Amino acid sequence: MDLSDKKILVMGLARTGAACCRFLAGQGAAVVATDMRDEAALADVLAELGGSGIRFALGHHDKADFIEADMIVVSPGVPMDHPMLLQAKDAGREIISEIELASRFIDAPLVAITGTNGKTTTTTLCGELFRANGFETYVGGNIGEPLVELLESKAEIERVVVEISSFQMEWTNSFRPKVAALLNISEDHLDRYASYQDYIDAKLRIFENQTTEDFAVLNMDDPLVWQYSQALKARIFPFSRNYELDEGVFFKEDVIIYRHDGVEALFPTAGFRLKGVHNLENIMAALAAALLLGCCPEESFVCVRDFGALHHRMEFVREIREVSYYEDSKATNVGSVVKALESFENITLIAGGKDKGGSYAPLAPLVKERVRHLILIGEAAARMGEELGELTDTRKAASMEDAVRLAAELTDPGGTVLMSPACSSFDMFRDYEERAERYIAAVNGLTA
Repeated sequence: MDLSDKKILVMGLARTGAACCRFLAGQGAAVVATDMRDEAALADVLAELGGSGIRFALGHHDKADFIEADMIVVSPGVPMDHPMLLQAKDAGREIISEIELASRFIDAPLVAITGTNGKTTTTTLCGELFRANGFETYVGGNIGEPLVELLESKAEIERVVVEISSFQMEWTNSFRPKVAALLNISEDHLDRYASYQDYIDAKLRIFENQTTEDFAVLNMDDPLVWQYSQALKARIFPFSRNYELDEGVFFKEDVIIYRHDGVEALFPTAGFRLKGVHNLENIMAALAAALLLGCCPEESFVCVRDFGALHHRMEFVREIREVSYYEDSKATNVGSVVKALESFENITLIAGGKDKGGSYAPLAPLVKERVRHLILIGEAAARMGEELGELTDTRKAASMEDAVRLAAELTDPGGTVLMSPACSSFDMFRDYEERAERYIAAVNGLTA
């Protein structure tokens, strides 16, 4: 793909947009970068990109920049129905995502992992599996490092693993992973999408350009995932906690079993550091992708066994007076909290935050069965209380610190206090990491 002298507009100057600007300018393109933030807010980015010949349109968007561009590269935070993008599309301009741009320059086999929950753990573990098997591997995408940064590095890479969000798939047209994994689908980002179906359709685009030479790794236990699998062109490679498979990865009697083209490999789970039913699914998906692309069972087993939980995903904080405290701040949707609740009994659940528009009804059976006390915080507390409050002892707290103190008072020895919000953090905190830090500090502040 020759970008020399092409007029390319980059919309959005967060980390992904800035990386695109650097790469495109390095390829000889005539780059215009636009962002609604002004020069003062973008001072660090402007200093980083200074001297690269990029023209900036800041504090506004200029229609002419969109209409006159040969190509527009959109950052993930920009919705598809932005008026400027709609006008550019009507004018016949090519609009692509950063993932689409980067993939056009990558030759190494690529694993793309999506789903409502578990993407980061699965992506990170899959990358570690490839590295443990001796492959030079790049791990990026929605996990933190834009894929286009691989192109800037000019590194010799043998495997690429990317976490893909629904936002990143919105402007793709030729993106084709050798292995694409869909972990699960549940309601999320309904503050961005007009309907649940629009969100599902964005996820499914990850398979759109695959052929029978590629693999689709799918969660057979998720009814929605399996429903949409029937229309895919790629070779289906399922994983399951509930069914024994002749072809795929499944769990039986504390052993993960991989079967492919007559070959079988066994992975006893007794010594695994990753705990919880959700992580069992993540492990099976990561193993499927890695083994399909050349990893050996022996090295892979050691890697999986020793792999620990990621920060802010069902992370153990401490035990006080025979009560265990866990932090799950990245559980920003209902589906993620379902998996967390399936992993414990006798739970005091701290939940709430900024409501994302989905239903809390899928939590109801587990709240009734496993949650002894429900403590609600943030903007969503009222609606969560309406949908779940009658199922168990339910209280409201004004702050995270108050919620932790109340949880400590209510929880009997042998119980578990779990902060798993089912909401985003922006009503009370800078991000999910600050929310986690405040919870951990409050727990550590409790006296034994």
